This record gives sequence, structure tokens and C-alpha cells, in this order.
Amino acid sequence: MTIKDIPKEERPRERLISLGVEQLNNEELLSILLKTGNKNSSVKELSNSLLKEVGSIGKLGEVNYHFLRKIKGIGDAKACSILTAIELGKRIKNEQNNLRNIQITNAEAVFSYFNNLFYGVKQEYFYCVYLDNRKKVLEVKLLFIGTVNQSLVHPREVFKEALLLSASSIICVHNHPSGYIFPSRDDKELTNRLIEIGKLIGIRVIDHIIIGSDEYYSFLENGLMSI
Repeated sequence: MTIKDIPKEERPRERLISLGVEQLNNEELLSILLKTGNKNSSVKELSNSLLKEVGSIGKLGEVNYHFLRKIKGIGDAKACSILTAIELGKRIKNEQNNLRNIQITNAEAVFSYFNNLFYGVKQEYFYCVYLDNRKKVLEVKLLFIGTVNQSLVHPREVFKEALLLSASSIICVHNHPSGYIFPSRDDKELTNRLIEIGKLIGIRVIDHIIIGSDEYYSFLENGLMSI
């Protein structure tokens, strides 16, 4: 079966546009990356062959050009595309890891880290930055992905991660894809709820930062953190 044989709404690219890239399986992601098959195999079959040769998606990061070129149907262009995507993923991961053990002293530091991460994103992403008692970063966790209009955040997930990490405090971060950085009523209600729960269990929520189009809004800097 070729991509053309699949109903349009079920094709990988259309599913990515309508549902978001997170909803695609490994084969679909590779199909978009490879773009086309060859005279003997469809792009879906080629994607499956690649996954079988590698063994698992986790091992894809270990492949090199010569390994890829040995796979039937993978030429220079496809091998280069795969290696480029892998390297970009590694660099993004390294950039994320660079925030660990950094001492957070102001909202600007958080904004500098997350601004590029949110570039071009069409949904709301809700992160928590977990800090130790010296405000050094223990971990950065993506907890929820919402829609353009709302992000459904469950406080139990926020504080479950904090307890697992033995965090002393939390900074919440989310984006407004519209670019409008000022908090909505829901944003304010969520923040107040997290603050109150944090007081009960001894884990402070010290700021909530909203990031829009190359600018940010800090609840702490604007006097909205009742801590």
C-alpha cells in the first residue's frame, strides 16, 4: 500500500497537521522524514524496514551514514535527512540538559531557555522547572499539552514530580501561541490553586511565567504570587 492508497485524513502528514506531531507513531514520523519510497517499496514499507534494521527507535541515534546506505532504498538524500534529524534532536536534548544545575535567580533566565523551545508551537505546553533549596534546577518536565485556547493541568501531576525529585520549589512555565502574554482568568486561578496546594505540602510555587512572541509575563514580577 502506498501513501496515495491511504485515505487522505489518515496519511501521516495530514494526521500531523490535524492532531499534532506527538500523536504520530514511529513509522509515520519516519515516513514524513523520508518523503518517498522507491520503485520496489512504498515509504511506509521503507520506514518499517529501517526500524527493523535498527532494532528499535532508541537505537536510531547510534546509526551512521555507512550503516544507513546499506539499507535497501536508503540513498544519499534519505541518509542525510535521517542523520540531520537525529543530530537536531541531540542538540535540542543537550540544550535542555544545560539548564540542569543552573541557579535560577530571575524570570529572564527561564525566558531565555524556553523562548526558542516555544517558537512556532501552535498548542499550549505546560512545563514545570523543579528547584532544590538553593534554587538550582533539578529537572525540567513537560507535563501537559493543551490546545490553543486552554491547557488542562492537574495539580497532582505537578506535585507528584516535585515529590519524586525532592524539590523545594517550582516554577511553572507555559506558552500562549497567540503571542498575547497576559494571564487569562484560568491562568490566575490555576496559579492560585497550585500556590495553595504547595503551601500545604511544603513545596513553594515561586513563579508562573507565560511566554508569547519573544516576550514574557512573570506572575512574581507583577506581584501576583501570594507566597
